[in-house]
Order: sequence, then C-alpha cells, then structure tokens
Amino acid sequence: MAHRCYPPLPSPPTFDFTCIAAAAKPCFGGLDKYPYSTFSQYFIKKYRSNRRTPLFRAHYVLCELLGSPVLPVLSKSGDITIGGAFSVYTQTPKSSSSLTETPEPLICTRISFREFRFAQTMIFAIEEINNSSSLLPNISVGYKIFDSCGSTLPSTRAAMGLINGQERTFGKSCSGQSTVHAIIGASKSSSTIVLSQIAGIFQIPVISHFSTCACLSNRKEHPSFFRTIPSDYYQSRALAQLVKHFGWTWVGAVRSDNDYGNNGMATFIEAATQEGICVEYSEAISWTSLDEQVERVVRVIKTGTAKVIVAFLGYDEMDILLEEALRQNITGLQWVGSESWITSSNLALRKYSGILTGSIGFAIKKAKIAGLQEFLLQVHPSQDPQNHILREFWEETFGCSFQPSLQGVKQCSGSERLRDIKNPFTDVSELRISNNVYKAVYAVAHAMHSMLKCGEKSEAIAKHIQDVNFSLQSGEKVYFDERGDPAATYQLVNWQKNSAGDPVFVTVGSYDASLPDGKQFTIKEMNLTWFGESKQVSRPISVCSESCFPGFRQAVIKGKPICCFSCIACAAGEISNSTNSAECSPCPLEYWSNEDHNKCVPKVIEFLSYEETMGALLAAFSLFGASLTLVVSFVFFWFRHTPLVKASNSELSFLLLLSLTLCFLCALTFIGQPTDWSCMLRHVAFGITFALCISCILTKTITVVIAFTAKRPANTVPQCSVSLQRMGVLGGTFLQVLVCVVWLTLAPPFPYKNTVYAAERIILECNLGSSIGFWVVLGYIGLLAMLCLILAFLARKLPDNFNEAKFITFSMLIFSAVWVTFIPAYVSSPGKFTVAVEIFAILASSFGLLFCIFAPKCYILILKPERNTKNHMMGRNQGLAARAMELSTLSTGWLACEGSQPTECALKPTWTNTNGAHLALLAGKHLTKKLPE
Repeated sequence: MAHRCYPPLPSPPTFDFTCIAAAAKPCFGGLDKYPYSTFSQYFIKKYRSNRRTPLFRAHYVLCELLGSPVLPVLSKSGDITIGGAFSVYTQTPKSSSSLTETPEPLICTRISFREFRFAQTMIFAIEEINNSSSLLPNISVGYKIFDSCGSTLPSTRAAMGLINGQERTFGKSCSGQSTVHAIIGASKSSSTIVLSQIAGIFQIPVISHFSTCACLSNRKEHPSFFRTIPSDYYQSRALAQLVKHFGWTWVGAVRSDNDYGNNGMATFIEAATQEGICVEYSEAISWTSLDEQVERVVRVIKTGTAKVIVAFLGYDEMDILLEEALRQNITGLQWVGSESWITSSNLALRKYSGILTGSIGFAIKKAKIAGLQEFLLQVHPSQDPQNHILREFWEETFGCSFQPSLQGVKQCSGSERLRDIKNPFTDVSELRISNNVYKAVYAVAHAMHSMLKCGEKSEAIAKHIQDVNFSLQSGEKVYFDERGDPAATYQLVNWQKNSAGDPVFVTVGSYDASLPDGKQFTIKEMNLTWFGESKQVSRPISVCSESCFPGFRQAVIKGKPICCFSCIACAAGEISNSTNSAECSPCPLEYWSNEDHNKCVPKVIEFLSYEETMGALLAAFSLFGASLTLVVSFVFFWFRHTPLVKASNSELSFLLLLSLTLCFLCALTFIGQPTDWSCMLRHVAFGITFALCISCILTKTITVVIAFTAKRPANTVPQCSVSLQRMGVLGGTFLQVLVCVVWLTLAPPFPYKNTVYAAERIILECNLGSSIGFWVVLGYIGLLAMLCLILAFLARKLPDNFNEAKFITFSMLIFSAVWVTFIPAYVSSPGKFTVAVEIFAILASSFGLLFCIFAPKCYILILKPERNTKNHMMGRNQGLAARAMELSTLSTGWLACEGSQPTECALKPTWTNTNGAHLALLAGKHLTKKLPE
C-alpha cells in the first residue's frame, strides 16, 4: 500500500515474552505447571527490579505457549491493529480450590449481551475510521478482541495474547513484534490492572472504558494507562455528597471484593466521614463467592438499622446480591448505586425492578451514536462462520442451536432477526459505557494520526494519546489530564416507572468535579421517586439517632459512632439555631438565650425602679420619713417659746430636723435608672446630709458635756457660744464636702452594666469610681458618730430632766448598729438589693435619730404639756434648781457680752436666747454642785 502523505508505518515494539518462559525452564523446573498469572507476576516483579534486562532474544531453548487453551477472539487485520479486552463471557461456576493441587481451569459459560455490545461498538468505531477520509486516510485499522471473562486469570491470558500472539515458536529465535498498537479494555478494574501492568512494560497504552478504580491514576504504577470514564476518586466523593444532601447519616455499605469495590468504598467511607456520615457495616462479596457468604451479607443488611444501602458493586455482584435479597424478602430499603449497575438494563428488566425502584446513583453521561443501532442489528454469524462467539451469541439470543443433535432445543435457521429482540445488546437508549468505548477508539486513532504525521516510532503513541484533544460528531470533547483521566462529570439517575410500569432511568441531577466547591452538585428533588412499589411522598430517613432540634446539641454516646448521639439541651446563655448542632454557641455579652435556647435576646436590664414593689415601698418610707420630720419641725416651731424647746437648743434642733429631712429624701436618689448625674448625686447627697446631721448632734453633745464639766462658769459659756456651735456644724460638714469634691474630681461614680454577678441579666448599677472615696465618706460619718457616742456616754449621769445625752446615746447606738451591719450586707447583696440595703440603712438610721431624739420631746409637748414648765424642768431637787436658775441669770449676762472678758460684759437679767437659757440651767446645776456653800 502506498503512503503518500505519511512516512512508512512504524512497526509495533519488538520484544520477546513467551520465550522467556522457555528460557527460564532450566532454572525453574516445572514452571509450566504453574498458572499463567503466577509466572506473569514473577516476571513483572523481576523486570521492575532490573530494568536493564534486555527483552529481545532467548538464547537457549525453543519457545512454547504455557497455560490454558486458546481464548476466542474477534479479529480483523489492518495496517494498524487495536486490541480489545471485554468480558464477553461471564458467570464462572463457583468452586473451592486447594493450595495443594493445581486449580481447575476457569470456565466462562454465558454471553454478556452488554459486554458483547461494547465489543461491537469498538468494531463499529473502527469501521467508521476506516471509512473516514480525514482521519488516518489510506490506512486500514484492524482489531483483535479477546475475552477477559471478568477475571484476572483470563485477563492475564488475554494480555499475553494481545501482546505476543498465540502462535507457538519453533525457530531458534523467539523475538517478535507486538500484535497490537493499543488496547481498549477491560471492563473491570481488577482485570484492567493486570492488563495495564503487563502492557505498560512494553509501552503499549491501555484505554479503559469502564475501569474506575482510583489506583489506576497512579502514573508510577501505570505509566501508559488512560480511560474515558471518570475515576472513582470523584464518584465516591459525589456519592458522599449525595448521601449528605438527603440527610442520611446512617448507611450500610456493600462492595465488590476486588480493586474496584475495595478502593471505591474506601474512598467513599473517607469522604463520608468528613461529611459526618457513619457507615453501620461494610460488607464485601464477589461474583465467585459461595452461597453461604452471600446469605451472611444479606442477613447483615436485613438485621441492620440503616435504611439506605450504598452498593459499590459490579453488575455481576449486584445480580447475586439481589437474588438472595429477593429470596429473604428484603424490602423497604433505599439503594444508592455506583455507575457499574445503576443503569444496567439487565437488572431493570428482571424481577429485581420492584426492589430497585427509587434507586439513585451517579451514571456516565448518556449519549447517542449515530448509526450504531443499525450496525448492531446487522450482526450475524455469517459474518465470520468460523467464529464461535458469534454463533454462541446467536444461540443464546434466540434460544436455539446450530447443532441439530441437541434434543429439546430448536435449530437456528440463521433467518432470525435481531430487530425483533429486545435485550441489552439491541437496546441503545442508554448508551453510556458504549460511548466510552467509542471515544477510546477515536482517541487511539487521533493519537496514531498525530504520531504518523510526526514520523515517530510506535513507542511514542502513549505521549500522543496524552495530548489528544478533539470533539466527536456529537460535539463532546475528548481529552485526558496528567493522570490519564477524563473530565469527571456524572448524571444523577433515579429509577422510576413509566405509565406501563416498566423501569426507566430518569436524570434528576448532575455532578461536575471541575466546578468550584458548592456548585459541583445539582439536583431536582421534585422529580424524585423513592423506594418501594408506590411513589413515596417524602424522602426516607436513615439516621442512628433522631435529629436534635434547635436549642439542643448532640452528645456522642460512648462506644458508638458519632452519628449515634443523645440530645442535650443547651445550657443557660447558649443557643443552637440549627438542627443537629454539634455545639451550643454562647450568646454575646449583653444577650441571653430565650426559653427555647434557639435565639439570643437582649438581657433584661435590672435596677431598683419605682414601678416594682420594693422600690415603691422604699420610696414611700422615704417620703413618710421626710413628712414626719416636717411635722416634728412644725411642732417644735409651734412650741418654740416653751421651756422644753428652749432647753433643747432650738437652733441646733431645727438644723438637725432639716438635715434629717434631707437624709430621708436622699434615699430617693438611689431609686430609678442610674445616670451619670444620679450616680454622683446619690453618694454625695448621702455623705453630706449625714455629715450635717451627725455634726449637729455632735455639737449638741459637746455643748452639754462642756457645760457640765467646766470648773469655772466663766470658762463655760464662751466655749459653748452660738457662733462656735455654728462653726462646729459647718466645720464637720465642710470636711465631708471637701472629701466629696475630691472624689468627684478624681474618680466620680458612673453607671455600670454589671454582667458578672448575674449572667442572665444586666444589673445597671452605679460604679463607685473610687472605692476609697466611698469608704472615706462612710468612714468619716462613722468617725463623727463614734465621737458623738463617746461624748454622750460621758454625759449619761445628768439629771433626768436635763439629760438629753442619754437619748443621743440611744440614737447613736442605733445608728452605729445599722451601719455596722450595713457593711457586710452591702458587700454580699446581689444586684439591685445592694441599693435596697443602702436605702434601708439610710432610712433606718434616719428614723432612729428622729425617734430617739425628738419623740420624747414631742410626747411632752403634745401629750404632757404640764411637764413643759420651768419648775418641772428644774427637777426634784428644788434647792439645786434654784441655785441653777440664779446662775442662769449670770449665764444670760455672759451671752450678752460683747468683749472677751467677763468684766467687759453688761449683765442682763433676762434670758435673751434659748441657747443661753439652756446653758444657764446646765451651768447653774453644775455650779451648785461644784461651788462651796
């Protein structure tokens, strides 16, 4: 044949394989007794350990083919030959093998219509290429297709046949050429691994249409492997996202016990764990498994609590599993399938459709191949009468036999028509894997086309396959990434029933791994049908534990998977606003959880207000005390000219009543919402009013003590003059004012939201600003009260009628007791009760002073006016009283003095001042005791 535009066709790689076995026989006696795969595995390991070993010639003995009989093939010669390995035969009989005997040869007995369609699709694509004027023009493409029988041992035999042929070598040279330039296949990952490992040694590329094991993406182990179906690396993660999407956190798992199932399920479990999904069990079965093992797996499924089963199985394993599941009457399960069986028309047409209705899983994109159906319908044994595969296919399709001697079986006439048959071979409505075969053939053709144009040797074909980038007639792009994988795109398929009740595969979503996270997976839930014969309204639930509602969190049960949990209510101040929250989230500082613990709401701001009972009562007592003090002031004013009022030092009494009124009213500043001004006013008003009040009492007490302890009358009255009393009151109060001014200047009180004491609410209180300032103010009041108590105690032995000191003593005892108990109560009281304690102390001490000092006098003024006389005021000792009254006149004169010496004073015989009268009486009493007769 002439090659006008291309250089001469490159020869396939030269190598020697079969003769290696013969050359090795002297060193390994009886090697021919071992299974073929045993030798191939030995050779692969030996070759990888010493890459320098030449593979060109055997030097010692003749070559002969080892192993089982010749496998059937479909073949056609051409300038370029593409190999194929498909599981045309299936269902190897189950048998146990002993390690002490040579295993019986595997016997494949039944035609797989789907796999035979794959093989015919390869032939169809090659015929299209041969008829093309643009792709490999003037070059014929041939094919050689072997049966891999879906097992590693036949796959090894097929690899040997594809690479080295099946002929025996009788010459002295065992060198030869490869019979194929590339291989399409195989359908199972385990078979493809063997095929790729053997072919990869000789740089012969293998392109699989159905092997999805992620392990095949390892370029170190499989340097010349490609595939037109996405890796399970993506499918397993897509299945995990699918399960997560429907909220199925408790699933069962069944896998094929081979590279496909084991690797795919391992990736799924890893991805599912990351998504928070738990696998209740993970069981494995093989199409060669014993019945007992299959029964055990089905019992595990039946007794399990998971309602969703992820089946990472090949078609054959799924067929075996469903047969046993039907026998054990397993229903009510939601099946999630892998691409290997989810669109299997064999399973859909059989009795399993009732079990599988509602199944969901990812499948390869459906495509249409123009002209394929007509090509398939034209398949006939007459195309190759010597090929027994075509005869067996025809016999099994029509239930006849070409051998007339078989009893009970009709004879095939050859006039039967495939057009009248509906089976997986003729059904082209779901061309998914067949399209992968079609793309694989065209990838080889485009690579060869590119390689021939460059004039490179056939060893470079793998490089050119890696670089292919073309589009099919349908517009679909074909290319491979650096690992030899195509773009990972899937269709989400749901098993439904049409109006006739037949199962159909409805596309309800998609998955594209090339898209960003969050956009890879799409689904149309409105179109879904769930498990069972009847259409389910809602999706099935498969969880180990019921969902935890908002307001609760999950608590893992010890010894069980994380998907098995109990629901614990969120603690106070924490919320969970989603279902199945793993943790409760704390609310922000000024927020608190509501009753349902599913929302954070602003905390209740707490302070002592007028609206609440306690605040209203305290305010009422405060106003009552102020009013009562005003009433006492009115009584004193009304009786201001009586001896009792005059003898009580009326000016200090009125000033004391005014300060008590302010003490009662300052309690009101502690009620209500704290503000900057109210915080400063309450403590300042409290400190100054009480300092004024105690200063008045102290001045009064000092006056009494001085009057009765002076040794000379002349020294008494000047020390107790009105101006000195006023100065004493003002001085005592001024010191407190000075302390408050310093306090407000340096660190004034301010409103403060206390969130520490009560976590569920905010206590709005007045921060002292400076604790030192507060305790200095309080300590100063305590100091005044202590001095007053000591002085009043010293004056306790005065005559009853003049003994005001004992009432002052009682009042100071009450005052001191209140404020001593106030300190621990103030420190330990919570929240607004701190303010209530302080108000109570103010009111209690104010009432104590009011009643102890003024109640006895009001009693006499109002109820016992007969005791409000000058004679009664002089007491029982009339002689001493008379002496005191005489001295009172002298005292009156002293009060009228304008100079500093008594001699400069003008004596006045009348009482011109109530304070003078008080002093006169007291001084007279003192002189009658101290002066000699």
